[in-house]
Amino acid sequence: MLPYTHFTIEERIKIEESLNKGKNQSEIARELDRNRSSVSREIKRNSNKDGSYHHWRATVLYIVRRKQCRRKLRLKCVKLRAFVTKCFAKRWSPEIITQRYKKENPGEKLSHNTIYRAVKNKELPDITPKTHLRRHGKHKNARTQAIKPIHTIHDRPAEAETRERIGDLEGDTVYGAIGKGCLVTLVDRRSRMLYAAKSHSRDSQLIEEAFRTSLDGVNVKTITLDNGSEFSRFAEIEKNHDATVYFADPHSPWQRGSNENINGLIRFFFPKGTNFHEISDDELNSVISIINNRPRKCLDWLSPVEFCSLLINCESCCI
Repeated sequence: MLPYTHFTIEERIKIEESLNKGKNQSEIARELDRNRSSVSREIKRNSNKDGSYHHWRATVLYIVRRKQCRRKLRLKCVKLRAFVTKCFAKRWSPEIITQRYKKENPGEKLSHNTIYRAVKNKELPDITPKTHLRRHGKHKNARTQAIKPIHTIHDRPAEAETRERIGDLEGDTVYGAIGKGCLVTLVDRRSRMLYAAKSHSRDSQLIEEAFRTSLDGVNVKTITLDNGSEFSRFAEIEKNHDATVYFADPHSPWQRGSNENINGLIRFFFPKGTNFHEISDDELNSVISIINNRPRKCLDWLSPVEFCSLLINCESCCI
């Protein structure tokens, strides 16, 4: 079966010319490579009152009918309308309303898009996106991958994966209030040692400078980051620290679990909305010292400072 397409104005011109020549509908259908019934309906619908056919008038009638063609309003049904209104009063979402309706009315069909459309078109009295929808009618924008990494977390060396050595870091940013700066935080995967520095904004160049400040004198082997645009100068970061930067998969914070855990601890000292422009270097260094001297279960209740000190002593004894 051929897919159906509407008649074009060129086809209507040919229909008019063929009718004026006295051709029947079967002949016209063969010339247009159309089904005879389609030609018959076109002539019947769009002919003049006197039975004549004009291509321009036929096109106008077609356009008018298309504009008048509307989806039937499902919520015109009194029962369904009352059910949806009652559920909205309970602050249920359209998805919940849809599934509950189907559960209570087996065999009935209802889509959450139908409800969203009805709310948007003001078909339900006193129910608006702003008052009854969780996001108040605003679309949730999916976060796209901001940069195209050269190395992903799946390319990371085995030593970094198994936390066998010091120098494999996980990094991220901790934001303050809007326009009030942020922190660049880096955590050693083995020792859990924290390195951090302030940045005036999320500008990639300032973030690169914060990396240099926080990692001054640190022997870095690898750095694992997320896909935020603030890390777009990762090539410069690699060059500055003679290390390879690897990127975690999008929307996968668990792949940088050590860093995420420490960032949560940092929030205890610098809650959301903090103005990092007003935080002095001494205050930041004090917090870093508190965290790095905090005993960890994963280090057998040693602090990162104690763990690194013990590790250095052991390596010295082995030499």
